[in-house]
Amino acid sequence: MKLRVVIVSGLSGSGKSTAIKALEDLGFFCLDNMPVVLLPKFLELCLTSEGKITKVALVMDLREKDFLRSYPETFSRLREEGQEVELLFLEASDTALVRRFQETRRPHPLGRSLLEAIRLEREGLAGLRSMANWVLDTSEFTSHQLKRVIRERFGQLQNQEGMTTSLLSFGFRHGMPFEADLVMDVRFLPNPYFLPSLRPLTGEDQPVIDYVLSAPEAKEFLEKLTGMMEFLVPLYQREGKAYLTLAIGCTGGRHRSVTIANELGRVLEKQGGKVRVRHRDVNKGEEV
Repeated sequence: MKLRVVIVSGLSGSGKSTAIKALEDLGFFCLDNMPVVLLPKFLELCLTSEGKITKVALVMDLREKDFLRSYPETFSRLREEGQEVELLFLEASDTALVRRFQETRRPHPLGRSLLEAIRLEREGLAGLRSMANWVLDTSEFTSHQLKRVIRERFGQLQNQEGMTTSLLSFGFRHGMPFEADLVMDVRFLPNPYFLPSLRPLTGEDQPVIDYVLSAPEAKEFLEKLTGMMEFLVPLYQREGKAYLTLAIGCTGGRHRSVTIANELGRVLEKQGGKVRVRHRDVNKGEEV
């Protein structure tokens, strides 16, 4: 029997509890804060469950005092033995972490002043971060958005019918999306922001859609981008990738990127692809 193992780790306040709940919704057997030295024995027990436990997810982090000392050898040994261990590392900006700790009024596990504790934890987990299969920055996520991303990513691991392509619009002024596998910049297209009648609208409103797609370069770009995706998707599928995220960015993430992501999604769906479209920054204020 093949056992799927997901380790959720990362910075305190980055959303590990939310992530593990989303994995539990997907049917993973979940444990929080199990000592890392017990992991090999725990997996042995799961393998003897006669198929009752086929996928597990565990949160492991600095709350366990021996974690930093024990995880390198344990994780490396499991991978060397052929056990499939996927490591999800969650992080966030200092500003986001401080805000979350202030909102929840929880102390940081390392004590000390909050910023100093965040710095020490970030430095201490740098080696673990480098081992991760997926590093996800949750700075801009609500708990609902994080759950959706986790469900989309790991839910597809069970699906044998093909890879899902996720199209994510975003604004460069709000930062790059860390979950992106590929990034496209559409700031070369005419910007609806400079038309007073279009400025308060978004790329989901028809006047903006008509304006963006009326540019000859928009049509040519979509044709070339569609061709690129037709070329890449089968190659990623051949390598066993279950989920591909293409991020499409403009300045503020409200007009051009939203229009292009929606239009590309419609084209790919017509071709029979499995597509999800998400707009990260569409409600974050006017584009500039």
